[in-house]
Amino acid sequence: MSAVGVQGLRIGFGDRVVVDDVSFAVEPGECLAIVGESGAGKSLTARALLGLAPGSVSASRLVIDGTDATALGERGWRPLRGRRIALVSQDALSALDPLRRVGAEVAEPLLIHGLPAGEERVNALLREVAMPDPERRARQYPHELSGGLRQRALIASALSAAPAVLVADEATTALDATVQARVLALLRRIADAGTAVVFISHDFAAVRRVADRVIVMRDGRIVEQGTTTQVMDQPREDYTRNLVAASRHEVRSTSSEAGEVLLRASGVSKSFDRPAVRGASFTLPTGRTLGIVGESGSGKTTLARMLVGVTRPDAGTLDWATPQRVQLVHQDPLAAFDPRWTIARSLAEGLEAAGVPRGRRGARVDELLDEVGLPAELGARRPRELSGGQRQRAAIARALAADPQVLVLDEPVSALDPTVRGRVLAQLRRGQREHGLPVVFVSHDLGVVGAVSDDVLVMQDGAIVEQGPVHEVFMAPQHPFTRELLDAR
Repeated sequence: MSAVGVQGLRIGFGDRVVVDDVSFAVEPGECLAIVGESGAGKSLTARALLGLAPGSVSASRLVIDGTDATALGERGWRPLRGRRIALVSQDALSALDPLRRVGAEVAEPLLIHGLPAGEERVNALLREVAMPDPERRARQYPHELSGGLRQRALIASALSAAPAVLVADEATTALDATVQARVLALLRRIADAGTAVVFISHDFAAVRRVADRVIVMRDGRIVEQGTTTQVMDQPREDYTRNLVAASRHEVRSTSSEAGEVLLRASGVSKSFDRPAVRGASFTLPTGRTLGIVGESGSGKTTLARMLVGVTRPDAGTLDWATPQRVQLVHQDPLAAFDPRWTIARSLAEGLEAAGVPRGRRGARVDELLDEVGLPAELGARRPRELSGGQRQRAAIARALAADPQVLVLDEPVSALDPTVRGRVLAQLRRGQREHGLPVVFVSHDLGVVGAVSDDVLVMQDGAIVEQGPVHEVFMAPQHPFTRELLDAR
């Protein structure tokens, strides 16, 4: 008997149908991947499996681990969530309670379902998802963890009650290459042990590693499905072929000649409860992209925040050639937006800060949304009414609205599907060519960093262990850690 059986799933908002006639089954021990562009209905389909989809939801059949969930209300869903089916969300910061310690979050499903929830069990679960120093992390709050560490804590919480079905919605989005490889291996082991895994992702490399079968969605409908090999290597539909092609990246080969040095960092260090950045020294020339890579917790985001000026270094200097307008694109777009404001109002605020006249702002908002591949009508929505990928594009649009002279992007395309990611990266490159815009690009996605960066810094435990032109570093890495990162792609 299938662990998940769905037939005729339909989700609508008023007269607008966003998921239409979706049917599939997942067997115990199988991993089914659902892929497609942002807004295709992947996450809504995933949430319908837990009775969490907004709007009007109907299905001719919806069976979860032997339970007919077609007509369940909220009270009927509660015993299933966590114990029979669990969700790993794509937005770890919003999913974790900011007022509770990580250990309590991991233990909560165990307590709800009357299972042993001692400290030893919690620490064991954190170790399973490659959480460094799990005893200390269990005592911390979510805001004290990096994005990747928060995502691992969320996965540990979802696995705690050993559910029969695990729904992973962009579960590896915030993870660096080495940790992503370990988490994907964990998901594969979970499936091999008999759990049915539904894996929603825009990362085709991750899908290849973990999935047995693939469903391709577009505009709320399934357009293609088959084994992973069939869909990835011999796609039948043009839409699928374009997605697969857009997921491939070539390492950028650029001139080693650098322009005028805009920023010179010398021995920059920052500590919190332990050193986060240690003795970082590098330069940022005009008109070039500097990529920063490393494992989660290596100090990438702390270094980016110091460049923007929201965090001050404890030691060392950041010397700008002239005062600069530096704009940050945060790795958590939902937390970065005012939830009460529409996207258009948030963009207009940035335009006001850049001195754009009031009469010009409406048209410029539409232009910015178009530049990042969003239709103008999405400007009327609030952040929670957008998909994760749409929010990420809106965050990039807001950063561009402020007319920055330097752009610092912290995991800027982590939530984007391949085709949209390609458009956004192309837009950033155009901005560089047209305006000489220097970009600092922080990412765990080595493929993207290699494709867009001129130079790269490799960080480990707060220190820069290797740096240089991206083609040289990626083609002939000198440090063992750099080789480990590249091997894990």
